[in-house]
Amino acid sequence: MTATASSPSEPRPDLRRQTVVVIGGSSGIGLETARRARAEGADVILTGRDPARLRRASEELDARSTAAFDATDPDQLARFFGDLPNTVDHVMVTAGGSYYSPLAEIDFAKVRGAFDEHLVLPLQIARQAVARVRPGGTLVFMAGAGARRPGIGLTIAGILSAGLPALIANLALELAPIRVNLIAAGFVDTPLSASLLGDDLEQRRNQLRAVLPIRRVVEPTDVAALAVHLMTNTALTGATYDIDGGEQLVSGA
Repeated sequence: MTATASSPSEPRPDLRRQTVVVIGGSSGIGLETARRARAEGADVILTGRDPARLRRASEELDARSTAAFDATDPDQLARFFGDLPNTVDHVMVTAGGSYYSPLAEIDFAKVRGAFDEHLVLPLQIARQAVARVRPGGTLVFMAGAGARRPGIGLTIAGILSAGLPALIANLALELAPIRVNLIAAGFVDTPLSASLLGDDLEQRRNQLRAVLPIRRVVEPTDVAALAVHLMTNTALTGATYDIDGGEQLVSGA
């Protein structure tokens, strides 16, 4: 019998002696992913818009370096990748939030910003990263899964949720052997969620604890574990991975 190239008993590669870039790595899911990558032995490079918050994250994780800039600015993004001293192994992108508004109240300047952050930014990062990420390394992007069901105020978020998987699949073919994957998250208990929900945050938490099949809310640590898995499992590319605690299975969640 012919032996396969690998077997389930062989350990998957970890992140020792690898470098992980986290764009949007100063808080929330990005920071937690950087923390998990450090625990797996990686060096981390963090970027964010807030220099003070970025400095605190860097000190906590002993980051290799940081860069404070707006990732949606093509010139600043190109300068960041051009200034990287060496080839890196993985790039995780968590920058940007979605946009929710009923039709009558849509701010089209904010809509254009949301499209830039979710559809244009991945293209810009892909074009910059192809010369910096080693063959077999990864690009990991983030999207939302909560807007897949139609609803008032979800038009723009729904378009972004539908468009990103197609973009990621095409990038995986064009950038190969660099691997490209997408994490589609439902509600995650982050500072961003707290700022969006305000006084309704605890009510939302309690609702999800009651109805989700996992009987708890999804935490940044859950998403970070998935992100690191996508980096280390070299068979994964071109796909979208939902992480929502079963939210899409529950009517009205």
